[in-house]
Amino acid sequence: MSNDIRAQVQQLLPALRRDLEDLVRIESVSADPARAGEVQRSAEAVAELFRAERFDSVEIVSAREDGGAPAVIAHKAGPEGAPTVLLYAHHDVQPENDHADWDSPPFEPTERGERLYGRGAADDKAGIAAHLGALRVFGDDLPVSVTMFIEGEEEMGSESLPDLLRAHRDRLSADVIVIADSGNWDIGEPALTTSLRGLVRADVEVRTLTHAVHSGMWGGLVPDALMTLSRLIASLHDDEGNVAVAGLHAGPAADVEYPEARLRAESGVNPGVEWIGSGPVVERLWTKPALSITGLDAPKVAGASNTLIPAARARISMRIAPGDTTQNAVECLRRHCEQHVPWGAQLQFTVVDTGEATAIDATGPAYDAARAAFAEAWDGTAPVDMGVGGSIPFIAEFLEAFPQASVLVTGVEDPDTRAHGANEGLHLAEFERVVLAEALLLRNLGA
Repeated sequence: MSNDIRAQVQQLLPALRRDLEDLVRIESVSADPARAGEVQRSAEAVAELFRAERFDSVEIVSAREDGGAPAVIAHKAGPEGAPTVLLYAHHDVQPENDHADWDSPPFEPTERGERLYGRGAADDKAGIAAHLGALRVFGDDLPVSVTMFIEGEEEMGSESLPDLLRAHRDRLSADVIVIADSGNWDIGEPALTTSLRGLVRADVEVRTLTHAVHSGMWGGLVPDALMTLSRLIASLHDDEGNVAVAGLHAGPAADVEYPEARLRAESGVNPGVEWIGSGPVVERLWTKPALSITGLDAPKVAGASNTLIPAARARISMRIAPGDTTQNAVECLRRHCEQHVPWGAQLQFTVVDTGEATAIDATGPAYDAARAAFAEAWDGTAPVDMGVGGSIPFIAEFLEAFPQASVLVTGVEDPDTRAHGANEGLHLAEFERVVLAEALLLRNLGA
């Protein structure tokens, strides 16, 4: 049976790739209001793919009557009494940014070497294609009932997802949920993602003056806002580079070795730059808090005058460990800033957005079925239980909405996918294994 499935996947791949390339050509950038029509066109193209597979029902839905981002819900029944599997992916993509940074046009899928390049070629239109390929293996003889849920605003934070889950709870309820929006440990090494950090973003503004004044007249007595903000930012880490915000949670990570050479190659860090923090590398990346400054509002160097700056602002991006909550993290960060702002400067602390961390107990029959499918697809290589340092807050939404379901977080990405960056690319041989693994998973769940 498995050889038949493997042969079927190989036979289906050329048409599946054409469908993927057609999706990549649609500029479904959800963050760009000018391309809302493209996001709608993308949803319609996805819905048409499901209709072609003779799904029992296919509908484009939105959480808001005034035209929220379109999602696609489709259902195809399997044998009576078989489990229901929800297959999730998203059809919206990140902005492509400067086309000059790309080696080929971002919305024209292009094969170079072992990869197919294009915005969304991996994240996450390949997730849609992987689901579609697994279903095509079985045609109308599905081993399980399948619900497809293809979201249209994941790249904007899935703001309306909770409303969609509430509005369509009965239609989306499932025994097993497969979220194809993560990746594998390496080329040739599959993985199940079992933990993801949460996210807190906040803006901090310090003000020391009611207006700008001459630096020669008042320098040495009056602190300028940029110097004050710099000292506050410096207080956020200790001398080793660990986050110094008291009260945040940290925990152990999976026992996975991350070689130094691979770390440096994948991170793009400059030669001679030292790592920050202490403890095992995978804990620092997956299960300890991390904090970065991702933006500054301050005068540019070019054209700067000899003036004491009255106010300066920074965007703090903090990843929180699985086991922590955004409510706790926000209060810990707020309290730290209030206690460490120097020289009596005025502080304004504004939360931008948050997303909960996720920890999955990957035990039970569904996870056994997945591990067996992955090992078979990767010719005996067992999957790694891996953490992700980034955040996919909607996974916590699924866990909360459907506590009875087993949630499997899989994906098509690998360490060199470059999702969200220029030259995003899908490793084609690994994509074939992903499709095969999902088909084997559906077979195993049906059995």
